[in-house]
Amino acid sequence: METFNDINYQLGNLIGLTLFDPLHFISLLMRFIVNLVAVTVIARCFYYPRGHRRDYMFIYILMSMSIFLLVSLMEGDGMNIGAAMGLFAIFGIMRFRTEAVPIREMTYLFMLIALSVVNALCRAEYHPKADYWDGFGIVTIAFVNLVFVGMAWLFESGKLVSSNCSKFIKYDNVALVAPDKRAELIADLEKRTGLKIERVEVGTIDFLKDACLIRIYYDEPSDHGNSIEEITKMPRI
Repeated sequence: METFNDINYQLGNLIGLTLFDPLHFISLLMRFIVNLVAVTVIARCFYYPRGHRRDYMFIYILMSMSIFLLVSLMEGDGMNIGAAMGLFAIFGIMRFRTEAVPIREMTYLFMLIALSVVNALCRAEYHPKADYWDGFGIVTIAFVNLVFVGMAWLFESGKLVSSNCSKFIKYDNVALVAPDKRAELIADLEKRTGLKIERVEVGTIDFLKDACLIRIYYDEPSDHGNSIEEITKMPRI
């Protein structure tokens, strides 16, 4: 043990780095595993089955783990953590400004970033003078991660809010948009789309072009989490 401590001491004086710090390494490894499991469960088990976007799932996991490691190695330095988060904010502006990212995908991104930062900052410190540990324990960290996972499950399961899908449609028969012809409008839309429509909302009406914008609400499991359901014009690829 003395030889190991001597090696750490000599390396610290020589290059500013020690050979191995078991306490910090085990703490980092445990929190890394917890964060990886929680992030993967949320991205793979809750987001992907409805979003079906492998690119976003890849971004969620990789960015979350990158932020976790970056913040963890900052050792709680507020200025360094702020600078690190600023870098990711710049990256987000540069990457996501070229694509209309749906609100669901952005919400997952912020949620997983928040989870990774929490896991990175949850650590305990020993105070030798008072002889006690101060900080977060494994139970607290596990509880926080379960809360994040539980929130994702609760909202994705549709038990708290409606899971109905919606879609914008450019409709070409304004004669049926009158309130007293709502049943005929729904019947025509169901015939054209093949969907069981629960309700409709009529938006802008253009009598010169005999067209209007309609939003339909329906329940179709295969469309749950559809990323383009609210896009009204062809995106530039």
